[in-house]
Amino acid sequence: MSVQIEKLGKNMAKLTIEVATDKFEAAIEQAYHRLKGRIQLPGFRKGKAPRRMIEKVYGASIFFEDAADILIPKAYEEALAECGETIVSRPEIDITQAESGKPFIFTAEVALKPEVVLGEYKGLEVPASEITVTDEEVEAEVKRQQEQNARTIEITDRPVQDGDLIKLDFEGSVDGVPFDGGKGTDYPLTIGSGSFIPGFEEQLIGHSIGEPVSVTVTFPEDYHAKDLAGKEAVFACEIKSISVKELPEADDEFAQDVSEFETLEEYKADIRARLTSQKEEQAKAAKQNAAVEKAVANAQMDIPEAMIQEQIRRMIQEMTRNMQAQGISMEQYMQYTGMTQEKLEEQMRPDALRRIQNSLVLEAVAAAEGIVISDERLDEELAKMAEQYGMEVDKLKEMMGEEEKEQMKSDLALQAAADLIAEAAVEA
Repeated sequence: MSVQIEKLGKNMAKLTIEVATDKFEAAIEQAYHRLKGRIQLPGFRKGKAPRRMIEKVYGASIFFEDAADILIPKAYEEALAECGETIVSRPEIDITQAESGKPFIFTAEVALKPEVVLGEYKGLEVPASEITVTDEEVEAEVKRQQEQNARTIEITDRPVQDGDLIKLDFEGSVDGVPFDGGKGTDYPLTIGSGSFIPGFEEQLIGHSIGEPVSVTVTFPEDYHAKDLAGKEAVFACEIKSISVKELPEADDEFAQDVSEFETLEEYKADIRARLTSQKEEQAKAAKQNAAVEKAVANAQMDIPEAMIQEQIRRMIQEMTRNMQAQGISMEQYMQYTGMTQEKLEEQMRPDALRRIQNSLVLEAVAAAEGIVISDERLDEELAKMAEQYGMEVDKLKEMMGEEEKEQMKSDLALQAAADLIAEAAVEA
């Protein structure tokens, strides 16, 4: 096998890969054995027709496409190792020669990893962060705990009020015709939460349990179900139950119930300390993000479009996995949001470009500063991971391949480079 590299500009390249004639012939023979069971010729039992007879009847190229599918993956992998370039996109394959008795030749157009010319990345000015926890924030956290520990009281002697928790039966229709998703039974709803179509919840106020209520609303123009957007709908409703939350009194007894502290003041002091710690972490992250963003702006690099498209593809795959973990398919997401593949890719494009730029610049900084992650440093990180998963370090190491460990080293090096840029930054 031989490979030639043609640089196309903008960090794109074309690899011309030539596979020897005998290997192409072997792939054709392999394709024949794979496919012959599906082919029947007069005078031969199914799957028993000789290759030369099949080629004579259907043409010499009948097995070329399958032979190419057999050859290309391995030949491309070998070409990557031979060419010495770092490829950062999927290849665009084009077969340029597939003839009996001749070498098999194909091209692969790929994006090459861009070279980064670093600018200033130390001593960068970033906005100063003010870390202050207000009394209002502390009280809001106390209120949140009160909400979590509230008890629910059933109400039977008055109509619905703002803030009530109700259970509701409803069925919606447009022009007298019920629509999909417009029906619910014993649906839990907090009045004033804004979880229904604007204007819906307010029309339930003042009505009592068991009383029929007709609610008329207009779907927003940008409603996710396009067939309902902008249309007027009537909901036939019945309030099944009314209840309210009764919050516990914020006192020393409450503090003892929800924490290890004896008094409310001690509990509030702990809340203030925790909120301060959270804000310090947020400020640290904000400083690092701002410093890295400036380092990226000071650097020069030419990102090929194919590299951006590859990053978008990975992000969509990651998004798909996350939604599947929540029981939602990509098709459902598209339907609910009115999103299209093209809109999603365009929406993700700025973040994809930012991720690429950040990674390239941090790699360049790590190289410039001689940042190398030792096996000992990796072991420290693996020990933390093992503790998080509640397993032994040796078991975790056994589960991880060398490629995964090298990826962890690379990620740790990028983080070390980001830390270096942030620590050298000056708040102004």
